[in-house]
Amino acid sequence: MVFIIWMTGLPCSGKSTIAKKLREQIPGLEVLDGDQIGKWILPKQFSWTREERIENTIRIAHIVKLLFKHDISVCVSTITPYDESRKLIRKIIDDKRFVETYIKCSLQVCERRDIKGMYKKARTGEIKNFTGISAPYDVPTNPDLILDTENSTSEQCVENIQNYLKANDLIPPTI
Repeated sequence: MVFIIWMTGLPCSGKSTIAKKLREQIPGLEVLDGDQIGKWILPKQFSWTREERIENTIRIAHIVKLLFKHDISVCVSTITPYDESRKLIRKIIDDKRFVETYIKCSLQVCERRDIKGMYKKARTGEIKNFTGISAPYDVPTNPDLILDTENSTSEQCVENIQNYLKANDLIPPTI
């Protein structure tokens, strides 16, 4: 059984933490994390404009589709801030085993969690086009799964994902 979990949410909402813990629980799961992906495929002169973000999302979706085609389950943890991008992803993947997962967390809590100081730099203008501050985030209107990281631990979120996957016959009931 293969599936794609595509996590979207504000920076520091918990996407990477949940993805790493999910990988520990599901054998063979490949995780594509936004920070790592950026190092692999982004051009050096990437300025995070809307157009560049959408183009980057399309690239990631095609990589994910290739892995999926070869029976590799994938968890993507990227901000994916635009509704337009998420619609394009669904069109590219075009499979009912795609699970859009909204990692819900308020801007205030995300800022408190920010150990890198990105939000502070964005508020002073040092970082341009920062999602949630100087660039928009379109809250998903119809995700397959919502995980509220303000009111749930990362372990509870992983359990919720596993329960969703089991209920939809995407992983065996014993995982």
